[in-house]
Amino acid sequence: MRRQRLRIIAAILWVVCHSASGGPEALRYVEQTLVVDGQSYRVRVPSGLHVELLTVEMNEPRLLTFGGNGDLFVGSKSGNVYRLVPPYTTPQVLVKLAGYPHSVALRKGEILIARTDGLYRAPYQLGQTAIARDDVSLLAALPGGGGHNSRSVAIGPDGRVYLSLGITSNCSDQFLDESYSFDDRRGGVLVLGDNEGKPKWETFASGLRNPVGFAWHPQTAVMYATNNGPDHWGFDLPPEYFSRITQGSFYGMPWFQYDGSKSVRDDCIKRAPPISPTQVVAPVATFPARSAPMGVTFVSNNAMLTSFANDAIVALHGSWGTQPSGGFFGSAASRRQPKLVVVHFKDGVANNVEDLVTGFQLENGDRWARPVGVAVGPDGALYFSSDSGINGLFRLVRDSGASSASAEITKSEPIANTGR
Repeated sequence: MRRQRLRIIAAILWVVCHSASGGPEALRYVEQTLVVDGQSYRVRVPSGLHVELLTVEMNEPRLLTFGGNGDLFVGSKSGNVYRLVPPYTTPQVLVKLAGYPHSVALRKGEILIARTDGLYRAPYQLGQTAIARDDVSLLAALPGGGGHNSRSVAIGPDGRVYLSLGITSNCSDQFLDESYSFDDRRGGVLVLGDNEGKPKWETFASGLRNPVGFAWHPQTAVMYATNNGPDHWGFDLPPEYFSRITQGSFYGMPWFQYDGSKSVRDDCIKRAPPISPTQVVAPVATFPARSAPMGVTFVSNNAMLTSFANDAIVALHGSWGTQPSGGFFGSAASRRQPKLVVVHFKDGVANNVEDLVTGFQLENGDRWARPVGVAVGPDGALYFSSDSGINGLFRLVRDSGASSASAEITKSEPIANTGR
């Protein structure tokens, strides 16, 4: 009953805040059909936009990064780092590596590759079609091990290298502080500093259980990050985070959870909190629990999706949790649906959350796609990857006036639906 009341209160607060803020007019949606190997799938998109499937020839693609020349780089669970050139329909394997190269970043003369146990570098010039594995070397070690083993890297507006990593499990006693052993310094965002010519990780923000995606607002240059909440509170709580990230900020986990209105102590971890509960920063927006937020990107003013300028687009992967308990063994149809959502901003402040693209989950709970990485391309379109069901790359674009109700693509092997 308490959780039901919290959900009702949260819904009422959203309506009140949305009305009072003069938020954007609610989106109108249309249905679109995508045809893959003769199989039809339906997605719901905002009126005036449509989804294109560009390629199904990547294996478990994850985060996306565009180079200054328009090339697209994609990390993966499979070990492949992919490169695609416009029109982004033919992926090339730039290099294959062990250790889960989840994401990449580019800076002058080199590519940075984030793997579970460290940030690696290799000499690289834009347009280069391959990287020798022997050219890939460790730049800065990271705590490795299983459990939330993705590592996300990006270059900030200040030119510095930022990287996010999660704690191992729901309540792992791990924290980004030198009082913890190296292997337990997890759960937040790091920035790469320099110590007498040697790269050294410094804590930028802590107390995030699994902040897979982060990006900077184009007007304010403030970082925002997604965060995956724990599983042990059931199916409805705690909500997933979308947080404003600033230097030295603390977001509570695993000591505190956000219950929809305030941070409360989680008794799953016995060690005393390293920081006062009064210093826990609340999220600026939330998504339903068990949504598994992944990548985030901001839409710039010159993007094709002009109605979303300065808004954030977030990929929700959809977790394995099922109703009513949040465990794995309930009905698959009750799982949170994978989708793309938009976090609207007004005057540089997060305003409300709306669905952008939905329909990736069938009525029986099978997922034919699960969005992970999102990025705005040089053409102003929104690109997103899927690492399950269809393993590939999609693009959300404005209607050209011609019929765009369906798209067809052929894959050499059957598409597999996965349960998680």
